[in-house]
Amino acid sequence: MEKWIRELPISRVAYPSSVADRLKFWFWKVYSPFHPFVRDASFHIGIGKFLMHRVVPETKASGRQDFLLGVLNPAHSVQELVSFLIKQGFGNHFVAWKDVDEVVSLRRTVDFKHQYHLRIFADGEVRCHFEYTPEYHPFLHLVRVGFEDRTSEFKELLQEWVIAPSTSSKANS
Repeated sequence: MEKWIRELPISRVAYPSSVADRLKFWFWKVYSPFHPFVRDASFHIGIGKFLMHRVVPETKASGRQDFLLGVLNPAHSVQELVSFLIKQGFGNHFVAWKDVDEVVSLRRTVDFKHQYHLRIFADGEVRCHFEYTPEYHPFLHLVRVGFEDRTSEFKELLQEWVIAPSTSSKANS
């Protein structure tokens, strides 16, 4: 991972009001620094690949989740787009599975339960969705219950940054 990505501000979730959610919040606060190692180890020994192909089988073909927004406008770099997104309240979402050729994963939380999630790939693709935070409900997050297409909201935010996908890019799932 490039140094500039490691130095991005970390995405944070709002402190929840219920006791049960507060317990989850504190678990994730302690666990989060270890997650990249657990994630990478699980992929290295095959558990991560098994989960991605069994629990979320539609990622198998492209290795990327649904909801292709478009491709990065050639007038901008990935770093410029990420800087813009950071100013819009997004942060590094390293507590996430990695899709094939993913460069960076960013999220903007709405509250403890929901987040906007955006991924940028090496070929310039930008994919995005709205979902439960992993902190709120890890299993629903993993199996993508509540996983929603919010392309119109992302298009409004990223109108000059992302252009429509070409027919040669990977299929929009």
